[in-house]
Amino acid sequence: MKIARLACALALLPLAALAHHGWSEYDSSKLLKLTGRIQAAGYEHPHGYIKLVVPGKTWHAVLAPPSRMEARGLPRDALKAGVEATVEGYANRSKPEEMRAERIFIAGKTVELR
Repeated sequence: MKIARLACALALLPLAALAHHGWSEYDSSKLLKLTGRIQAAGYEHPHGYIKLVVPGKTWHAVLAPPSRMEARGLPRDALKAGVEATVEGYANRSKPEEMRAERIFIAGKTVELR
């Protein structure tokens, strides 16, 4: 019985790996700093996100997992539509509207996301 459970768990590992993306798709050689208003936000697994409206563009900023954001002082209710935020991070190499946020400046504080 234990062997069958182990075999089943090992068979599902590739699916879990596909569900989470690697960070190599982001260009870590060019740090972006963007300030704008939050249009929408998600506080969900595997990573939270915000849609940040800046002059001329709306960015999808990938944040940290909810448990890390909560532990570091960024609760769900801080990410409200209309709130001004600044994010520092790296642009996705193939999705020009997406970035991986390293930190967020919101409500007078800085939260390290990585």
